[in-house]
Amino acid sequence: MRLDNFLMRSLRDVPRSHIYRIIRSGEVRVNRGRARPATRLNDGDDVRIPPVRVPERSDPGRPPDRLMQAAVASIAEETEDLLLLNKPAGLSVHAGTGIRFGLVELLRAARDEPRLELIHRLDRDTSGCLLLARHRRALNDWRAAWRDHAVDKTYLALLTGAWRGGERVVDAPLVRDREQGGERMSAVDAAGRSAHSRFVPQQHFADATLAAVHIRTGRTHQIRVHAAHIGHPVAGDDKYGDRPANRALRAAGLPRLCLHAWQLQRPDTGHAWALPPPEDLAAFLQQLRPRDDAS
Repeated sequence: MRLDNFLMRSLRDVPRSHIYRIIRSGEVRVNRGRARPATRLNDGDDVRIPPVRVPERSDPGRPPDRLMQAAVASIAEETEDLLLLNKPAGLSVHAGTGIRFGLVELLRAARDEPRLELIHRLDRDTSGCLLLARHRRALNDWRAAWRDHAVDKTYLALLTGAWRGGERVVDAPLVRDREQGGERMSAVDAAGRSAHSRFVPQQHFADATLAAVHIRTGRTHQIRVHAAHIGHPVAGDDKYGDRPANRALRAAGLPRLCLHAWQLQRPDTGHAWALPPPEDLAAFLQQLRPRDDAS
């Protein structure tokens, strides 16, 4: 396990930013030496953790009705084991620093289901397929499938720039211990964790390309970092994107980050779902001008 993940598991109520701060300051020691967030721990390692002050949790109260209604409206399918959500963009999947209520907290309150748990996550600005488990057995089963790469995940992404040729496979490891402007960032780094994405162009436009992106792994910001790595950042991406291209696309009506979790399939159980892009993205894509030369 990585050191940062170990500390986040051990210090559940300590903000992530503080955990990374004490690692970088050298207050956390592994076998009496300094360590990086990505340092791998082994059985028998001695980890020194400095005293930390844990803030008391306050009761966030009842979520606003409008947010609970939006969360319930996002339910696309329901079984005894699962809820499939068509996650709205701009809504976090869980509560966190500065965020009182995420989708899971909203649905627990709205449906009186305190056992609802996230099976996986999507970025706040990403829309589309999101799975929640309704009990522990389903949660363990699906998380194991996720961990074993038994779930096929396909996204739709509008990529900036004129794409040339057919599909491209990006096999570039990622690290998540970079900081920029006070925010956590991922980056391609040979010392990082393996990350595999396959970009398949679907539609070619004058200054952008709509691609299906199949990911075998699910690293933080994986598609966004890999897209930027090959010179075609995701449209509307404020972290890793092309600022001049984003300005031009926003002037043309781009509403937000153009990334949508499109399809989920689990071959061993026969589960398969596909959710089309929401109206805001669909309307924007429809008005884009096709490219004359799409070769």
